[in-house]
Amino acid sequence: MNQTIISRDNNYKDLYDYLKTNSKTGILLVCGKSAHRLEIGKFLESNINELKITEFNDFEPNPDYESVVKGVSEYHKNNCDLIMAVGGGSAMDVAKCIKLFAYMDSSVNYIEQEIVPNDIPFVAVPTTAGTGSEATRYGVIYYQGNKMSITHESGIPCAVVFDSSVLETLPMLHKKATMLDALCHAVEAFWSVNSNEESKEYSRKAIKMILSNKEGYLKNEHEANHNMLMAANIAGKAINITQTTAGHAMSYKLTSIYGLPHGQAAALCVKELLPYMYEHIADCTDARGSEYLKGTFDELVKLLGGIEVFGELYDELGLGGFKTASSDEYDVLAAAVNPTRLKNNPVKLTTEIIRDMYIRISENN
Repeated sequence: MNQTIISRDNNYKDLYDYLKTNSKTGILLVCGKSAHRLEIGKFLESNINELKITEFNDFEPNPDYESVVKGVSEYHKNNCDLIMAVGGGSAMDVAKCIKLFAYMDSSVNYIEQEIVPNDIPFVAVPTTAGTGSEATRYGVIYYQGNKMSITHESGIPCAVVFDSSVLETLPMLHKKATMLDALCHAVEAFWSVNSNEESKEYSRKAIKMILSNKEGYLKNEHEANHNMLMAANIAGKAINITQTTAGHAMSYKLTSIYGLPHGQAAALCVKELLPYMYEHIADCTDARGSEYLKGTFDELVKLLGGIEVFGELYDELGLGGFKTASSDEYDVLAAAVNPTRLKNNPVKLTTEIIRDMYIRISENN
């Protein structure tokens, strides 16, 4: 779908006009409490009565199903007709699920029902340049402690606000980790067995934009921040087509066990996967064949500027890695990798190969 891109120029005039045009009865604003410290948060607060804004922030960083149910109730109780999300992945996930569940049967568990598409206007304001969630159909919530992926094209925001000022106060660790997340999305989408020419073009653009704006972004330069937001969005469009692969599948347990930021964990895995898969193209699982895959990896390496560039970029950021307390942890890590995501990977990976990768990742960072 084509998204309307809204700039923050002229004190959010374009955003104000968009909201006034597309909402007549009220806006459900899904955001974290810290959104009020941002310029866009101050703008929305100053127009809270005129725009009929109801704020919903009753959710945690890993949002659960019950929070979404509360959000759906708030949407209807306040007679809202537009949903707006300001935040990172959690706010986006909650807002997506509220939108998708809004007109489903509230007397039955939403997760057990088939998604009923709707045309509720959905505006996203990403406050990190990384997840690309504002461009994807995926929403992640937890139900009874289990991670659930709620997926439907109707969950993709119809409008996105690129506001580079939201990145100015991000802690440097978050800036680095989210940039790496966007780069991993672009790289994984490029080599995915589900790639097509559209997704590859998104990946090409995103990789080039991330690498060319990296230094300015880390220095908090306005234009580079804006370009990194765009790059993350474009990478999100790529991954929306292809889905993630082994890099993300291997990353989740690194975050849950060792507390590594998601983008950092994904990059540690991609750093190991890229040279391994380039050397093992003979183990191709892509139906288009090993010759096709060789061409894909050749182009990817050229886009990056060399087989070693991804790893060098990670090392330059000074993020380090993780250390295990015992060798048994490698078994836990390898066993936790989601086989569904491995189906999207273009090179065959066994549990033993993945275990060995975790060992190398741990020892080399």
